[in-house]
Amino acid sequence: MEMKKRISLELRNRTPEEVAELVVDNCRSSDGEVEGLTDDFKELEFLSMVNVGLTSLTKLPSLPKLRKLELSDNSVSGGLETLAEKCPNLTYLNLSGNRIKELSTVEALQNLKNLKSLDLFNCEITTLEDYRESIFQLLPQVTYLDGFDQEDNEAPDSEADEDDEDEDGEEGAGPTGDYDDEDDEEGSETGEVGLSYLMKEGIQDEEDDDDYVEEEEEEAEEEEEAGVRGEKRKRDPDDEGEDDEDDEDD
Repeated sequence: MEMKKRISLELRNRTPEEVAELVVDNCRSSDGEVEGLTDDFKELEFLSMVNVGLTSLTKLPSLPKLRKLELSDNSVSGGLETLAEKCPNLTYLNLSGNRIKELSTVEALQNLKNLKSLDLFNCEITTLEDYRESIFQLLPQVTYLDGFDQEDNEAPDSEADEDDEDEDGEEGAGPTGDYDDEDDEEGSETGEVGLSYLMKEGIQDEEDDDDYVEEEEEEAEEEEEAGVRGEKRKRDPDDEGEDDEDDEDD
């Protein structure tokens, strides 16, 4: 599909002034130039033209609010000064997979004062000796080159971070709800356990009381028997005495 037609379809009955994001990946530029974009896209903040056959950026319109530009997998080899002129507020630029070979070509990006992330992956320039050190020196405003900073820390993905935050929020709400449910379940289980425990404890108390009563009865019986035996033992001498007296009388 031609780039002009693709852009027309992407508008979806909107005016160019109402468009903040535009993606026309994998369409075709008939002459290697930007087609169908005009200065009317003045509110555009994100533009993606991946694999559209671009060889030049000279026909790029003025896009003062553009912050993120995807140009990977094209055939751009120079003319990057156009970006500083037409898109002065760029913070992210992806030129991976293009025909950029020399540091002098990238030097034109020095005028992009807000540029924080630059991607030149799979460009011939990356084979140069001290490539990363040279780029960071040439473009001191750049924090991330090919996805990593000078200390090899990976660049955060703002969109992924937002998704993570949303997921974290949902997950945070989820476990909270689950936790409450678990609390309720545990509470009910605890109630059942507590009730059964109390019932068991009551039964045990009754059994203990019965045991105690039986023990008291047994002790009473033992004392009674002991008393009887004691009385018998006490009476035996008397009986013997009486028997002796009887013998003497005889």
